[in-house]
Amino acid sequence: MEKLPICARSAFKARAVLLGERLDLRALGSADALATSPLAVEVQGGGVAVLFRYGVAVFFDVAPMEEVSFLERLRPFVTRPYEQPETEEIDIAVETQARDGVKPGGVVFEACTIERLQLVADILSKSVLLALYEARVSAEFDRVEPLARDLAEKGRIPGQERALLKDIGAMLLIESRMVGRAEISEKPELLWEQPALEGLFVRLQDEFEIRERHQALERKMNLLSHTAQSVQELISARHSIRVEWYIVILIVFEILLTLYEMFVKH
Repeated sequence: MEKLPICARSAFKARAVLLGERLDLRALGSADALATSPLAVEVQGGGVAVLFRYGVAVFFDVAPMEEVSFLERLRPFVTRPYEQPETEEIDIAVETQARDGVKPGGVVFEACTIERLQLVADILSKSVLLALYEARVSAEFDRVEPLARDLAEKGRIPGQERALLKDIGAMLLIESRMVGRAEISEKPELLWEQPALEGLFVRLQDEFEIRERHQALERKMNLLSHTAQSVQELISARHSIRVEWYIVILIVFEILLTLYEMFVKH
């Protein structure tokens, strides 16, 4: 492959931007791609962008104006764009006498290759996605706390059942997206073809605490799932009791109507 212009530099920045829920890579096309899985393309004006179907673009050595222009081109392919996208940056240094690794605030490459850029992009994209989910789950836990307090103190749930279940359903949707789209806990496909880069991948994964953050989110998701099940059971029980009372009231009314007909009309 022809050497990338970006690789002529000894230092540059990587910046990940979470654009929306999904990025339609098929519609975008890959005719001019530098690489696939994940898709990497050159950015007009210099630099490289690596794109992910779960809505993340990672830029390498791309000037702010060129980044804005590129994101504008991507806009029609983004599903449900976020008003305030999550971002994350890291410095990359190319040192031919060094080994691939991580240093405070940055990454060191022993050689600049598209595969190394893709690997860094994979980690950064998962990190910004986790940041979004962590913020959302924390917000939902703040809402679940009053529910737990009501259950503990009053033995009942508040009346806004639909809103409560909607919030919990949103969290379960996040769980399905983490597993189905981003595959946060999985290794990238390029490691099958480039096993020598696995050491760099592991060090990057540790630096951004990808596994630990994912496991913490899974624990919270399990708690939310248990909460959803408990709430549904309580709501079903309350509805059953309500139906039973309706039946009792109808029976009593029927008895009273019968007595009225027996003793008043006759």
